[in-house]
Amino acid sequence: MARSNDRAPRHADLNKPLKLYDEGDITALLSEHKNPLILILDGVQDPHNLGACIRTAECAGCAFVIITKKNSAPVNETVRKVAVGAAETLPIVQANNLRNALVKLKDAGVWVAGTSDHKTSQSLFDAKLSGPLAIILGAEGDGIRHLTAETCDFLLRIPMLGAVPCLNVSVSAGVCLFEALRQRGER
Repeated sequence: MARSNDRAPRHADLNKPLKLYDEGDITALLSEHKNPLILILDGVQDPHNLGACIRTAECAGCAFVIITKKNSAPVNETVRKVAVGAAETLPIVQANNLRNALVKLKDAGVWVAGTSDHKTSQSLFDAKLSGPLAIILGAEGDGIRHLTAETCDFLLRIPMLGAVPCLNVSVSAGVCLFEALRQRGER
C-alpha cells in the first residue's frame, strides 16, 4: 500500500554517499526519540532482504536500524534500490560489536527482544511491545546468534501454523514491527 510522505524521496540518488553511523552514535540517536522502536539485524547477508527490512523499518517509524558490520550485506546500491529511499532517511548504525550496541541500548532504558524459536520464547502477540523497544531479527537460515539471544531481555516467536518452519526475514520484520505499532496504538 502506497502512502504520500514528504520525508522520503521518490527515487534515491544512489550516487550520493550515504552517511552510516556506529555504536558511538546510539546515545545521540536515542536522545531524539521519546519512545523509540529500533530494528536490529543480526547478520542479514542478502542485500534484497536488508533493503526490504530497512524499508519496512522506515515505514514503521523506527528511530534507526542497527546492522552488524561483519557478516552482513554492505549497504550498497542494491540495498538502497530495494529500500526505495529509506536508507537515505532512516539512520543506519553499523555495529562493530553487536553485544556492545545492545548494552548501550539497555543502559539507555531500551528493552531488547530477540526473535527465536527457543522453547522460552513467548508469542509475539502475547508479549508487551510498548515502551522503548529494540527487536532483533537474525540471519537467513541461522537466526540470531547464541550470544545475541543471551543478551536479550526476552525472546519472541511468530506463531507458525503451516508446515514451513519460518518466514523470510523481511516478512518477519514487517510482522514484528507492525505488531509493536498496533500495541502502541499508533496508526
